[in-house]
Amino acid sequence: MNPTTPPPPSYPAPGAWAAFDLLVTLVAVADRTGRCLFANACFEDVVGVSRRSLMRGSLLDWLVDPMPLQESLESVARNEFATGRFEGLLRRGLLGAPTGLEPLPVHVFVTALQDGSGQLLVQLVEIRQQTRQDREDRVLDLAQATKELIRNLAHEIKNPLGGIRGAAQLLAMEIEGREDLAEYTTVIVNEADRLQHLVDRLLAPHRQARVVGDVNIHEVCERVRVLIMSEFAQGLEVVRDYDASLPEFRGDLEQMIQVVLNIVRNAAQALESQRAQGQARILLRTRALRQVTVGKRRWRLALELHIEDNGPGIPEELLDRIFFPLVSGRDGGSGLGLTLAQTFVQQHQGTIECESGPGRTVFKILIPLP
Repeated sequence: MNPTTPPPPSYPAPGAWAAFDLLVTLVAVADRTGRCLFANACFEDVVGVSRRSLMRGSLLDWLVDPMPLQESLESVARNEFATGRFEGLLRRGLLGAPTGLEPLPVHVFVTALQDGSGQLLVQLVEIRQQTRQDREDRVLDLAQATKELIRNLAHEIKNPLGGIRGAAQLLAMEIEGREDLAEYTTVIVNEADRLQHLVDRLLAPHRQARVVGDVNIHEVCERVRVLIMSEFAQGLEVVRDYDASLPEFRGDLEQMIQVVLNIVRNAAQALESQRAQGQARILLRTRALRQVTVGKRRWRLALELHIEDNGPGIPEELLDRIFFPLVSGRDGGSGLGLTLAQTFVQQHQGTIECESGPGRTVFKILIPLP
């Protein structure tokens, strides 16, 4: 070995940095020159290269522009800054080999390990992951504010409605025999009843007591599949792609059936033209996710349910508002189905989101598994 060549990195002692493998962000340990001393499991997964290969080289090679990382490593090592921060593009796949993978935008943080070794901790956070977490926070806050508004507004509407309906009935008794006027009081009573029914549906998620038990997500999907296939018997195919290893979770079976049923029924109704051609397709896919963050809390395991259809897609102007109450993209729709689904999923500490475009709409439901 050339005496001027630095020795190859030694592998850490067992368990020395094992805790980093539990993180859902990319973490590496390097010296001030950028030589990689350690890379966690998430780093391996994202770049698609083994830890052993990463530790044979330099972290500088994995950034499209290595200069900001080099400067941050030197500055933090000299204690000029406590933390170096910048944005960069992380390469993926074997270096120098055509992979077809676009570089990944990341936030990079460089800090010194407080053990006197002079080693530096490099954390890389996917910008899209940070964006997703910010979006989840906004959705949760907005959903909570919306629920409070609905509850208060519904109560404010409900009380006068009873008075209006009662007054209309009394008026109908006074004008008994006047058919020309009785028609008006009938309209008032019927419209009051319709609004009362709407208010009851708005308040239903907050009134209904949860019945908690062991829930099998595949039982939920199968119950919904049978219902939908009986309701839309012609021209619709429901494809199942299940991960049979998923465990049961504690939750409300009826609520979860309602969640999946509302989404699948919306999809089936949107597939009207595809059903007429015999080409309508809905996919139910379940998968296990590990080390996920939901609502600022990290979970070791979670189940992910995808409900995908090949319909026309959700109009772009509605996509950001589809979970709002009374927002519907279908004539005659109440706009409460997805609001109810979001409420029930959040009561299970989960999240629900939607991606849509022409020919493909996917609802993703994430439920943590303790």
